[in-house]
Order: sequence, then structure tokens, then C-alpha cells
Amino acid sequence: MKQTIIFDLGGVLVDWNPEYVFLSEFNGDRKKMKWFFDNICTNKWNEEQDGGKLISTATKERIELFPKYKKLIKMYYGRWEEMLRGEIHGTVKILKKLSKDKYNLIALTNWSAETFPVAISRFDFLKLFSGIVVSGQIKMLKPNVEIYYHTLNKYNLKPCHCLFIDDKLSNIEGANKCGIDGIVFESPQKLVESLKKFGIEI
Repeated sequence: MKQTIIFDLGGVLVDWNPEYVFLSEFNGDRKKMKWFFDNICTNKWNEEQDGGKLISTATKERIELFPKYKKLIKMYYGRWEEMLRGEIHGTVKILKKLSKDKYNLIALTNWSAETFPVAISRFDFLKLFSGIVVSGQIKMLKPNVEIYYHTLNKYNLKPCHCLFIDDKLSNIEGANKCGIDGIVFESPQKLVESLKKFGIEI
């Protein structure tokens, strides 16, 4: 029986997307924007900050590598709050129901320690979690198994009693390696159906 539900935040409960800032900067040209994210401000680069690297250091180093793109690189974290569109209402509704039904709720997120306070101030639903593990604060990243073991140990959880929800398959696979069942998040509606398979009714 599942007693603890572990939630990812970005893409599951929080709508965060750099596109909200950069699409207009590229005048709606998705091809150019994609090239920029594939080559300049990449996912891998962003994950370094999620893993604990200082934003100021990362920005400086990237500008030194790509001086031509200085303005856009500075914009990535300079306008970061604009990328944080809001909560994903359908999932927050599910979270509130799980809280009401007395499930233990934990958040496990790849997120920079420097920007996470913005989320704390903006999203009241974070108060529903009995614990929040932020990658940038502990310098560990999903899908590496160490972050799942850290979460289990910190909150004294048994893997078989936990269920993990994340929008990335690789992160679910990381949890599976630690004995934690998982659901790949696609939409709130599909999540309700997937929870039923674990005997959880919303």
C-alpha cells in the first residue's frame, strides 16, 4: 500500500518554460529559439545550476564562451521569474485531495537553490508537503540514485510504500532503481487514471 506520494514540481505542479521569455526575443521563430537552447543556454547548462552551481558564475562562463549572445544569456536568469507562468491547476487539485486523504506528501525537484525562494513565496500549495528536497541545496540531481536514497533516508521512508510522479521518464527510471514505483506525468486527467492502478482514488 502506498503511503507517501513524491511529486516533481516543474512540469507537474508548476508551469515553467524558458519559451515564455525567449519566443518573443526570437520574433516567434521557433527554429532559431530551439537552436539557441540546443547550443547556447542548454538543458545541461541549466541543470548545472540545479545541481548547485552559482548562477553568477554560470552566466559569466557562458558569456565568455559565447560573447555574441551576451544579452540573451544574461536574460536567461535575469528574466527567470517570467518563465515561471503559474501552477498547473489540475495537478494542484489532485495534490489537495491527496493531502485531505492523509497521504504523506514530499516534493523532489531539480531546481536551483538561488531561485527556489521565488517558488516558495509564489505557490501556497507547497505548504501541503511535509518535506521538500531541492537539488541545488544538496548538490544532487535526478535521475542519479543518490538523490532518491537521500530523500528516503531523510524522511525515513520505505521505497515500497512510496510512489513518485515526474514528467521525465529518465527520472522515473532513476526512482525505479531504488525500488520506488513511478508514474510519468502527462496531464492531470491521465494522472488520475494512473493513480487508480495503485489503488488511489481521486
